Amino acid sequence: MQNLDSTVVATALPSMARDLGEDPLTMGVAITSYLVALTVFIPLSGWMADRFGAKQVFMAAIATFTVASALCGMSQGLLEMVGARVLQGLGGAMMVPVGRLLLLRRVKKDELLTATTWLSMPALLGPVMGPPVGGFLTDLVSWRAVFWINLPVGVVGLLLVWRLIPTLPKSLPPPPDVPGLALVGTALACLMFTFETLGRGLVPRFVPEAVLVVGLVLGTLAVRHCLRVPNPAIDFSLLRTPSFSVTVTAGTVFRVGAGMVPFLVPLALQIGFGNSASQSGMISFATALGAFVMKPMAQFALRLAGFRNVLMWNAVAAAFSVALCAAFRPGWPVAALFATLLFGGLCRSLYFTTTNTLVYAEVPHAKLSAATSFSSTVQQLSMALGVAVAAAVLQASVTLGGRGGPAPVDFSAGFLIGAALMLLAAPLALRLPPEAGEGIVTGRRRG
Repeated sequence: MQNLDSTVVATALPSMARDLGEDPLTMGVAITSYLVALTVFIPLSGWMADRFGAKQVFMAAIATFTVASALCGMSQGLLEMVGARVLQGLGGAMMVPVGRLLLLRRVKKDELLTATTWLSMPALLGPVMGPPVGGFLTDLVSWRAVFWINLPVGVVGLLLVWRLIPTLPKSLPPPPDVPGLALVGTALACLMFTFETLGRGLVPRFVPEAVLVVGLVLGTLAVRHCLRVPNPAIDFSLLRTPSFSVTVTAGTVFRVGAGMVPFLVPLALQIGFGNSASQSGMISFATALGAFVMKPMAQFALRLAGFRNVLMWNAVAAAFSVALCAAFRPGWPVAALFATLLFGGLCRSLYFTTTNTLVYAEVPHAKLSAATSFSSTVQQLSMALGVAVAAAVLQASVTLGGRGGPAPVDFSAGFLIGAALMLLAAPLALRLPPEAGEGIVTGRRRG
């Protein structure tokens, strides 16, 4: 449900902008507000699951996400949409990491890769169906329908969780780190506000710069605070674990670049090339199809090459696929566009599967809640930054070119910046030892 929601919103964005009387680039806040809310509330998810029970929190999160989806579909203006998306982000913040926690607490280390693959396969149905479903719903019904489709999914999901998932015992964790949560959340919100408004004329001059300074100061204070208290909002001691540290740092850089692609592709196809929402959705479908096809092959690739090699060389291949998107022009055959996006989906899916598996490989069982909160927070922040950076690059390119709106060359600039960020993740993988992940993938050939 969450992945479906993310992809259909990107496809419906130009239609939403026209209906609500907003600029399509400004409407990017409908995506980033959701991602920022996810980022802000995720650090609390591990404590909530321990204190109130993972199953109970999971069900409450699904209910919140479903109600917020209905509110999104009824929004009459940008502010209403942002408020509903923030509520949706609260539900998603508890839904995704707690759902992952329910799985991690019940599998052995040698089953981790298989379990992660199985967990990811159903979630990929959302992105596979999202672009075409979002496009057809937008053209045939309304952009509001892309939110309403979450209602039956949420109801069925609640019934299935209630019936099939066992209740895990609750615990009495220490009180949450309220000062740390406040510092982390406010710092992240300030940084995202800056990315959304800098150089775009949405607020008075110097306000974005002032908010950026406040965000950096609060972020510094948050890190210092979390390093000093016994039960911090973000447990930075996890970075002493090599596999966790490398996958978080390399994965963050990679995800910022990768997060630009789902925002840029639908806009390029609709605004830059003049395609309809349904045509754009059918072409964008290639990315999710590539991701879906790659999942069963991930184990073979990791056994053959090992985690370090896969992370390094796959980052190079994924960056190349995004750089190739910079050459997209209206005259390109649809088959060529589809093939390029399909290859990119394959590469990014393999990278995400690898990092999502390795990041928990050496984490002690007692710190799984903290690790899922930390990792999920960083993942969502990087994806939110990807959307914000993509919108900022587009706006800067349009302004420098003196154009009234985005042209194909502006989208090319966005794709090239995204490719460069993804390429930076390749050398970071070299910090992993060659044998990293051997306890997860057994029987791989040693190089």
